[in-house]
Amino acid sequence: MKQTLQLRLGQHLTMTPQLQQAIRLLQLSSLELQTEIQEILDSNVMLESSEDSDSYVSQETEKNQNSNDKSETNLDLQDTSIPNDLPTDSNWEDTFDNLPTSPATHNSDYNSQAYETANDRSESLHETLNWQLNLTSFSDTDSLIATHIIDSINDDGYLSLSVKEIHANINKDNDLDEIELDEIEAVLHLIQTFEPAGVAARDLQENLAIQLANKNSDDSLDKLAVTLINEHFDLLANRDYPQLMRRMKLSEENLAAVIDIITSLNPRPGSQITDQKPEYVIPDVSVKKINGVWKVKLNKDNTPSLRINSQYADLIKNIKNNSDNNTLKDHLQEAKWFIKSLSSRNDTLLKVANSIVKHQRAFLDYGDEAMKALVLHDIAEEVEMHESTISRVTTKKYMHTPRGIFELKYFFSSHVSTTNGGECSATAIRALIKKLVLSENRKKPLSDNKLAEILSEQGIKIARRTIAKYREALAIPPSNERKRLQ
Repeated sequence: MKQTLQLRLGQHLTMTPQLQQAIRLLQLSSLELQTEIQEILDSNVMLESSEDSDSYVSQETEKNQNSNDKSETNLDLQDTSIPNDLPTDSNWEDTFDNLPTSPATHNSDYNSQAYETANDRSESLHETLNWQLNLTSFSDTDSLIATHIIDSINDDGYLSLSVKEIHANINKDNDLDEIELDEIEAVLHLIQTFEPAGVAARDLQENLAIQLANKNSDDSLDKLAVTLINEHFDLLANRDYPQLMRRMKLSEENLAAVIDIITSLNPRPGSQITDQKPEYVIPDVSVKKINGVWKVKLNKDNTPSLRINSQYADLIKNIKNNSDNNTLKDHLQEAKWFIKSLSSRNDTLLKVANSIVKHQRAFLDYGDEAMKALVLHDIAEEVEMHESTISRVTTKKYMHTPRGIFELKYFFSSHVSTTNGGECSATAIRALIKKLVLSENRKKPLSDNKLAEILSEQGIKIARRTIAKYREALAIPPSNERKRLQ
């Protein structure tokens, strides 16, 4: 075999640390980005935050929003070693995995504070129960039993172990005299008087019975509700209302009133108290209708304006020590790259958000039923970027609209073909299903087949199993569970 020497020309993109940083910034949420910025401000003396409009980030970002705005920088940050456009638009799936998506949140008040919390409690259910335990006069043995019971209660407030299992655990873990099952039952009944009402129940029936007992009401309807739960729970679970009326000798009106009392109870008492910390959502962009046109704007409050610290930059010229000088130069270069990466992130986010709004103007005007089918490829093609870049930009980024705050991914939806040759998005179909269910006759709720039939009449042909999938995604129970007396 003869050896030959060949010369080839080609382009190759090297995954430099700077490019890795640019791509990583692209997929950070607002809160994560704020943390990242604070960390680099603490570690790099060349960077400083400033509210002045002459910062480099402001100059780069506002260039796309208002071409007439001109700003000057105190220090020339242009560097031939830093390209004007960072090549973040590449498929780097092998290097970076998309971070998990946070659920979209909705806020009906467009002018309200843009910070939303999924939960405003920080105390756990176990902490609440133990606090009540400490206020109760228990013997040492009963306190031990109560602690084991509380430890066996799950987040929904139900007892996750049987009394026999708790009994075995107590006697195994302690050198006390044998504790009887009756003692555990007695302490359990006391724990069941704690708040939230219904806690420490072994099943749903006991949970509802505890809540009714804790009301200690002499009202005749409340007493009937207790009887129904204790003696006819299976009939209620099966929604066998005719049999219930016969067994309890009730009119349809009275039975409906009793069921209303039962449905007002909490099937998951532990959900009233959760150990989850607040989860905040800060919108990255906002959209508002101005003179009949939807305008997208970056939320500048998300990130502070950054600029080079001119005092430290001037030191480079004066310091003679090569080691110190090189360190400052490295910091300066890192600062320039970070500012450029941040600017690139903002530009890309604004470009993608504008494209999404262009496609989903009908949703902004009319709501979910007007949502158009949209996939990542549509936006990628329009803004001339890779689909993986669009995926990174739309993950954990939120848009503040007059209809609420939504994750950018919310605006993407698969489609179903209509009989007239058009397309209907899955989001619009789910909205139609929800609307139909809300307006149905509660005595004769619509089945999945009936929903499919109604949608077919509107030109949307969809299988019954797909209807069921969309209904479950909306947390709407099947028709037999939606049946009501009134």
